Amino acid sequence: MFVYILKRLLLMVPTLLGVLLITFAVVQFVPGGPVEQYLAEAKAGSGTGGAEGGLSYRGAQGVDPKRVEQIKALYGFDKPAHERFFQMLGQFARFDLGKSFFQNKDVSQLIWEKLPVSISLGLWTFFISYLIAVPLGVAKAVRAGSRFDLVTTLLVLVGYAIPGFVLGVALLVIFGGQLQWFPLRGLTSSNWDELGWAARITDYLWHIALPVTAMVLGSFAVTAMLTKNAFLEEIRKQYVVTARAKGLGERQVLWKHVFRNALIPIVTGFPAAFIGAFFTGALLIETLFSLDGLGLLSFESVIRRDYPVVLGTLYLFTLIGLVTKLISDLCYVWVDPRVKFD
Repeated sequence: MFVYILKRLLLMVPTLLGVLLITFAVVQFVPGGPVEQYLAEAKAGSGTGGAEGGLSYRGAQGVDPKRVEQIKALYGFDKPAHERFFQMLGQFARFDLGKSFFQNKDVSQLIWEKLPVSISLGLWTFFISYLIAVPLGVAKAVRAGSRFDLVTTLLVLVGYAIPGFVLGVALLVIFGGQLQWFPLRGLTSSNWDELGWAARITDYLWHIALPVTAMVLGSFAVTAMLTKNAFLEEIRKQYVVTARAKGLGERQVLWKHVFRNALIPIVTGFPAAFIGAFFTGALLIETLFSLDGLGLLSFESVIRRDYPVVLGTLYLFTLIGLVTKLISDLCYVWVDPRVKFD
């Protein structure tokens, strides 16, 4: 087991380097880089624009060349690309994610500021999805082929087919606009600091209800069907027939014998789903409900060519994803001792 973990940890290094190298190479050819955007904002309405590349910027026409060089030095573009890449790797090795070009803040600070919104959306979506999906999947497996199974399958598939942002728009129009039961934006009210603890909790749940509903409807469908199929597969195995032949009750067979084995593929997915709840970032949901989270941060950093934020968040999320994948694989051994990675 130790050798397997060591191999996986060593394989993370080339994976991280590959992801960062490809992304870094791509952003070098994206038009409208930070230098050109700075010059365009400085010239305010002069109609300049163009692609970032080489040592000349079309957006720099009419600007003192010395000033252009100063701006390039400010953003670090006075150095060759390979030198900037290795400098970035050195910073990331020290877990220094750099500083935003446009927000004058460290990338780690920006992530920390946006994290509460993403945690709110992610954790509520994760827990509600599993609390609905697992019991529903078990009920569908026990009643496989019945009218209940067919109706719930239809509802689950319809919910899965509706994109979250489309449902979000419908919820906003109906419950936020027409009926005015829920707020249209934000995670809390403007007077949240003045409220008592009970009122704060109520206000928070009032604001989070619509976006979480829009995210849950599609996310629990996969888990529900996975649970059903896992239980059906276990129910048909020989040890279940033997347990029934010994005179054990159906409830005892289901919860004592089938439940543990059937939940193996679900339990092993817990780490990835739980960590993903923090960092995946629901861009469209956050934009629709005016929630300033990690998804919106990533989108805005790409649009503004804020490369330190783009690369810093990519590095952090990729590293967390690789570690989480390793933990998920190790959960197989914890849940099922028969699994041997050797």
